[in-house]
Amino acid sequence: MATSRALAYLESRKNLWGSACGLLGLGLTLAGVAGTYWPAVVAGLYGAGALFAPPERTAPPPFPGPAEQLDLVREDLGRLRGYVAEVELPPAAEGKLSELLDLYAALLDPGWPAQVLAAEPEAVHALARAVRLDVPECVDTYNRTRWWTRLTPGGESPERHLERQLSLLSEEAERLAAELQDRDALRQQTHTAYLEGRREP
Repeated sequence: MATSRALAYLESRKNLWGSACGLLGLGLTLAGVAGTYWPAVVAGLYGAGALFAPPERTAPPPFPGPAEQLDLVREDLGRLRGYVAEVELPPAAEGKLSELLDLYAALLDPGWPAQVLAAEPEAVHALARAVRLDVPECVDTYNRTRWWTRLTPGGESPERHLERQLSLLSEEAERLAAELQDRDALRQQTHTAYLEGRREP
């Protein structure tokens, strides 16, 4: 423990700056400036260098990169599919939900779609939020509200709310897919313009 701390100090900025200033003190001694007080000059300059050295930089914690985040979202989508398979939903909502989850799966495909998605942090965040929060909340609130509606019938239909929520999430996912497609189309157009610019006059 003590040895590792000593080695860490030897590599620290304080020691490096102190050593540099101490060498300056030795240079002054050799030049005849420090005189008989040269040990105090060298020690003082070392201490000053160590004192004014910039603080050590603490490395930030290693967070998962976009590709790793997509792997986690892909796993969460699998868990979400298992969850909704156990829930009784009205046929129309079940069909909408199945299409929505298929669209999420296509966006998360480990091939080039995921590479395009990984380059867009906001898109990754939106997809993760939909899979981890929005869809489970839609299904869970539908189940709870449907139970209360059986006790007190006559209120607004939970089925209509669920279908509306799934429609909004589908529109959001389709917009996301269209934006990613537009980025790929722009990349293609940019490459065409680049190749055209290389033509000899």
